[in-house]
Formats: sequence, C-alpha cells, structure tokens
Amino acid sequence: MTKTPAFQDLPPLSEHVTDYDEAHFVTYLRLLDAAAEGADWREVVRLVFGLDPADDPDAARAMHAAHLERARWMARSGYRQLIAKD
Repeated sequence: MTKTPAFQDLPPLSEHVTDYDEAHFVTYLRLLDAAAEGADWREVVRLVFGLDPADDPDAARAMHAAHLERARWMARSGYRQLIAKD
C-alpha cells in the first residue's frame, strides 16, 4: 500500500504543477469528490488529512480550503501541464 506523503498547511502557490501537486494528486481527487458530494469539511479533514478539526478548527478549515482550491486549479488548468509532460 502506498503511503500518502506528508501534508503542508498550505499547498504551493504556483502557476506550475509542483512536486507537491504530483505527490498529492490522489488527495486532490478525493477532495474534489468530497466537494461534489457535499461532504462536510470537518469529515473530509478527518478522512483525507488525518486531523481532528476540533483541535484547531481555523487551521483545519484553512488547510482544507487551500488544498481544495489547489485541486480545483489542477482540474481547471494544471492537468494540462501533466499532459504536456508526457
């Protein structure tokens, strides 16, 4: 079983796909699926990031929001860079 790489509080802010993005591609897909299903962000933080959102709700919510936004960027335009790489 492949281990998920460690998470940063915030994903990189870049116009280009980063190593972090590539390492967390599956995470981004999970976040997009959860958002499409209307999942509660607290449950997503527990399942995807392995964090208890009650410990620091503001940080957990910010982490979720930032990674979800990066996932949406990947779905809108970042994926093109992955295709162009091949």
